[in-house]
Amino acid sequence: MGRPKITVVGAGNVGGTTAQRLAEKDEYEVVLVDIVKGVPQGKALDITQAGPVCGYSTRVVGTNGYDETAGSSVAVITSGIPRKPGMSRDELLTTNAKIVQSVVSELVSRSPNVILILVTNPLDAMVHVARRVSGLPKSRILGMAGVLDSARMRAFIAAELSVPGLDVVAMVLGGHGDTMVPLPRYTTVRGKPISELISEERLEAIVKRTREGGAEIVGLLNTGSAFYAPSASAVSMVEAIVKDQKRVLPCAVLCEGEYGLKDVVVGVPVRLGRGGVEQVVEYELTAEERAALVVSASAVRELCITVDCLMA
Repeated sequence: MGRPKITVVGAGNVGGTTAQRLAEKDEYEVVLVDIVKGVPQGKALDITQAGPVCGYSTRVVGTNGYDETAGSSVAVITSGIPRKPGMSRDELLTTNAKIVQSVVSELVSRSPNVILILVTNPLDAMVHVARRVSGLPKSRILGMAGVLDSARMRAFIAAELSVPGLDVVAMVLGGHGDTMVPLPRYTTVRGKPISELISEERLEAIVKRTREGGAEIVGLLNTGSAFYAPSASAVSMVEAIVKDQKRVLPCAVLCEGEYGLKDVVVGVPVRLGRGGVEQVVEYELTAEERAALVVSASAVRELCITVDCLMA
């Protein structure tokens, strides 16, 4: 058996860094796709030349077409226009929906067994678009948001308490954006509930900062958006799938009754393994948390209706 082939579409900051992180695992064949001539080829060459220094021998191919992607196990889709300062996620909708539609068609026609991980924003709506276009079962189309949002919350808590981030467990559900639903009740540090360690006021401030995590970085960079943490989050999802780890991670997937949500893509805890989304894991939610999740799902549903109208 050769190495599993992982395709990354979009060779910008998120895509390029995702390809680099995958190459450094030394366990995959990596294909980097972008429409801009020379960019995926140049980045692939650069990543390859780092191999002897970093100790990996991963084959990394850069291409402007999709033929090299044939037989991919997993494809991470990062292509799309980035969010600019002051731009709402919704404004990205039309352009990125068209890009995702085209990319998904190209990938699925060459890799009918592929599992798609969407990173392009607005995330939940792009998973919806990929579902419409691909005809793949819902278990094989998911969005990367909850892993990133949870990582941000874990990082803020770790800094607050001066503990390693690895010791913090957090869960963030809902749409990726202003309506996300962090769950402090399921947030622990070395097994201790966060409510015993941080005041309610400080915790609220951390939750608010988590919600605005992407916008904070966009505001600081001024010329782009986050890419180190998003790429790390996407790679952890790839690994959970390809290595059949059965990890429970929050991902954007189609809900069909889980959490009382019907026919809407939203971030929920899922068990990830070789089949993709093998189970939606249902946590007990308070009435308040459930209501917040319904509000979040409604915001996503509106976005999906909009995108359906635009693409009709």
